[in-house]
Amino acid sequence: MTSLFARHALLPEGWRENVRIEWCAAGSLTEVTPDSGHRTNEQRVELVVPGMINLHSHAFQRALGGLTEIAGDSPDSFWTWRDLMYRFARHITPAHIEAIAAQLFSECLRHGYTSLCEFHYVQRDQDGALYARPAETAERVIAAARKSGIGLTMLPVLYSYAGLGEQPLKPEQQRFRTDAADVLRIVDALEPLRSGQIEVGVAPHSLRAASVAQIRAVLAALPAGRPVHIHIAEQQAEVDQCIAATGMRPVAYLMDQFQLDARWCLVHATHLAEAETAALAASGAVAGLCPTTEANLGDGLFSLAPFLAAQGRFGIGSDSHVSQSPVEELRWLEYGQRLQHQRRNVAASAQQRRVGDFLWQGALAGGALACGRPVGALAEGKRADLLVLDSAHPNLAGVEPGDVLSTLVFCGNDNLVRDVMVGGKWVVQNQEHVAQDEIAQRYVHTVAELRTLRA
Repeated sequence: MTSLFARHALLPEGWRENVRIEWCAAGSLTEVTPDSGHRTNEQRVELVVPGMINLHSHAFQRALGGLTEIAGDSPDSFWTWRDLMYRFARHITPAHIEAIAAQLFSECLRHGYTSLCEFHYVQRDQDGALYARPAETAERVIAAARKSGIGLTMLPVLYSYAGLGEQPLKPEQQRFRTDAADVLRIVDALEPLRSGQIEVGVAPHSLRAASVAQIRAVLAALPAGRPVHIHIAEQQAEVDQCIAATGMRPVAYLMDQFQLDARWCLVHATHLAEAETAALAASGAVAGLCPTTEANLGDGLFSLAPFLAAQGRFGIGSDSHVSQSPVEELRWLEYGQRLQHQRRNVAASAQQRRVGDFLWQGALAGGALACGRPVGALAEGKRADLLVLDSAHPNLAGVEPGDVLSTLVFCGNDNLVRDVMVGGKWVVQNQEHVAQDEIAQRYVHTVAELRTLRA
């Protein structure tokens, strides 16, 4: 058993002073005791907060960053970006996937994510055949998580169709092809890898790419309580296609077919009617919001204010990884609403008027549900996942605890995360990942190889 003494720590009930945080060899918190005394030889820090959960990631897309920001001959959109992404994905090998994921995870850790949900859909080889080990690429992502130290929820993706109405996949989508039996085989193959650090759920890609019958088959065989994620209503064109095919909007149609609850995460949910927003909030499902990617792709803005007013649950993800910072996701989640509604301090409540605290704590709670792991709080039985903030940085020097999270989220661009612990192990110290050089060298080699293949 090991311990850390924090002068100020963010506990479920709020900021507390003189907090002893203790954890066991298995990486779980055993005691969190405020108003304690500092023990001799016990490490002492000033500011500790729970590590953030990244609830939506396509790790391989990290290597695509910056390569799609060139205007085409016609107006660009999500759909033109998607075609470029498909072409990029055509060349990626399992070794590439592992190297890219490790780099991404090390970056996420340095910025304050301690858990991540991988929405994983590159399942087949370049010719469209399953690997000899059906879970080959998922296992590579898990290996990268172990190398980096991040907690991981692996979500093998169900991806059978190119559009609503069971349209056949295009040639460039064949690497993603899975049916219900394929997904369940992958889930079964990953079962021995589950641990305190690793969970396994499923992800029907979208209503475009998976039929209701397939989703039912997967859910019927999935062990109880496992997370279920799905892309939904990201683009207006998707909404229009769903109405044409089913007579209903995507979220309404999903809720008509399935009983949603807290194990579901609806990613993006950008274009909702008022009734859908209220119904989603009432269901207990988590809205998985990815503001930097949604802005990068021109998706639109989530209906946050009415969703929060209806007590809806939300979390954040970095999705395509144009940013690896939870601060940037939370900042732009709020700023998008300010621009849309032309007012300030939207993400708040009568119980929590500090916007930084509301956003951080809300994303922790929603993210913990979405990843299906005991994370998101400094409390007994949770994973020992925490951030030590840089209290010596000018932005935080002398700041009262009640102002720390609003300062973290809304002040400046410097990374204020100094040290990061995941599962009781220090993976970032003095803002440097413990395997940073090794991981970065492998990533640089991988990206150079991929760019050669794309030429």
